[in-house]
Amino acid sequence: MKNCLFAAFLLLFLSCESPKNNLNIIEGDAIGTTFTVRYLAAGNNNYEFKIDSLIAAINKSASTYIPTSDLSKINKGDTTITADANLQEVFIKSERIYRETDGAFDPTVGILVNAWGFGPEKPIENMDSLKVTELLKFVGFDKVKLENRKIKKLYPEIYLDFNAIAKGYLVDMLSRMFEKNGVANYMVEIGGEIRARGQNEKGLPWKIAIENPNTDGTRSFATVIDLKDESIATSGNYRKFKVKEDGTKYVHTINPKTGYAKESNLLSASVISKSDCADVDGYATAFMEMGFEKSTAFLKNHPELKAFLIYVDEKGEMQTYKSANFDK
Repeated sequence: MKNCLFAAFLLLFLSCESPKNNLNIIEGDAIGTTFTVRYLAAGNNNYEFKIDSLIAAINKSASTYIPTSDLSKINKGDTTITADANLQEVFIKSERIYRETDGAFDPTVGILVNAWGFGPEKPIENMDSLKVTELLKFVGFDKVKLENRKIKKLYPEIYLDFNAIAKGYLVDMLSRMFEKNGVANYMVEIGGEIRARGQNEKGLPWKIAIENPNTDGTRSFATVIDLKDESIATSGNYRKFKVKEDGTKYVHTINPKTGYAKESNLLSASVISKSDCADVDGYATAFMEMGFEKSTAFLKNHPELKAFLIYVDEKGEMQTYKSANFDK
């Protein structure tokens, strides 16, 4: 499961709020991380129960950490499971992003995520090239399909892991709930993945800070942006990794083509779009596998996306990159 960068909310509270502009804040835990919801609404509208219900629904549908979830049952070979609307949408989005990124985003990499010790299943000791090659046979989103609301796998060993898109998808579900209930000004954040609409309590765009990839435990910010009716997702490898006894570093973003858990020259990728948060969540994950050069080439062909990338250049020095449309 990819480790998203911390997103800081630079919000100032008004000393006197208008009854029509009350700031409401709900915080809690969801899908293995934390969430913060901020929204403006008159009165004492409380959406905690609806939020809890949506979190439970996503867990039941697509969690790999809950043995009784629909996805866990599918991974174990249960062919009787019918995919609900949530699992279908996540599958369809994943299939599209898989094709757009030429396989850089691939939820069937789950068997390797487990093997390298970053998933819910028992890892494989002493991973070597022979074991990696054997497992790669079961990787490839073109080896699964959604047919008549059922997910069919070419091999029973294929293990689907939608954690790289699940947080973004849950952000979308909570956001849609607010919009359905007429809430025009809100910000939903789950594990650093964010979707914002309208304005904050000061009548300004929601402000989000993107963190520097510090490895010493400190936190500092690379840039601050205004999120204007947009979604943002950030992926990085500098927090969640393992170091073997021989000093070899293994990161949690597994390359679905090579099967190895080795980092690229991209330290973090923040992707912004008017589209769903699940979409930018998937693109940010793909960029970490693609590396800096391929990511910037992809961005030139996808003007609907904005990105802020932190990477290591050929001299080993940390650099930042903004897509041409980043400040628009």
